[in-house]
Amino acid sequence: MAEHTFTYPKTFILESGDSLPELELVYETFGKLNEQRDNVVWVCHAFTGHPNVMNWWDILFGKGKFFDPKDNFIICVNMPGSCYGSTGPKSLNPQSGRAYYHDFPLLTNRDMVRSFDLLRQDLGITRIKVLIGGSMGGQHVLEWAVMKPDLFEFIIPIATNAKHSPWGIAFNEAQRMAIQTDPTWPMALPFSGMNGMRAARAIAMMSYRSYNGFEFKQQEKSNNPIDNFKAASYLNYMGEKIVDRFNAYTYWYLSKAMDSHNLARGRGKMEDILASIKANAIIISLDGDLLFPPEEQLFLSTYIPNSSHYLVPSLFGHDGFLVEKEAIEHILRNNLAKHAKNP
Repeated sequence: MAEHTFTYPKTFILESGDSLPELELVYETFGKLNEQRDNVVWVCHAFTGHPNVMNWWDILFGKGKFFDPKDNFIICVNMPGSCYGSTGPKSLNPQSGRAYYHDFPLLTNRDMVRSFDLLRQDLGITRIKVLIGGSMGGQHVLEWAVMKPDLFEFIIPIATNAKHSPWGIAFNEAQRMAIQTDPTWPMALPFSGMNGMRAARAIAMMSYRSYNGFEFKQQEKSNNPIDNFKAASYLNYMGEKIVDRFNAYTYWYLSKAMDSHNLARGRGKMEDILASIKANAIIISLDGDLLFPPEEQLFLSTYIPNSSHYLVPSLFGHDGFLVEKEAIEHILRNNLAKHAKNP
């Protein structure tokens, strides 16, 4: 594993018309680029993810896993706006000498993907074997496949969509409303909004998991409790975990970027935009996904020409893309590996 920083010293113009005076992207690489330069696996992380893919997607990435750094050059970039090293709301604005905080400009998924492509060009990568991501990362996968249709051999969008749904936007707005209720949120301080973010994460977990998953994991062992239920403790625990590793500014701005996701914006009819994707697409759904229901991935597979769609049964709802190792690995092995043997 190696951590790197890419610096774009010029003004980075955003889709909104606003700009960042400079841009830094932190990324991690695993394995080595082979002589043919055809073993690149590029990972797009999810909403609160980070570039150490071996840590959060260890069901697929790591020594002896399906994507083994022994055979692949794996790269994962921390999306701009995040808090794991790339330029974000707590970064110093070089023009003012102070942290951006609430003055950070609105980023869209399209802005993020444009930044990834700047890094890709800087690294001299002209072909990517596999582009993979789930959830918000899957949105980035699709946006990039539309933006650069000749760049990718395979794309693997998991539990994602062509545009963010009103349902998904409503969940994100509810989370931002929770942050706004925190009396510290209006203050330009490093810890602003952290209690509100606890509540926001609890709301998010209700969309990431499923009814059956809560029944399976959070059911009481007896009929005796009248308070302090396991499901309530679980949500409080998840709120504490996010506070330990994230900040409310980043939570706010990345949720706004997710809301902006719409492949057809400024391009034409959605069906035609999806038809322009040239990569082989392996599209994966999670049964019981409340946030990105399988019909959204079915829509993708209907209009992306070289695509196949697979539904993975899971008690874990949307979070199944991080959990269902055997099923997802089986799908990939029966597609990627077979294709490699029989090009």
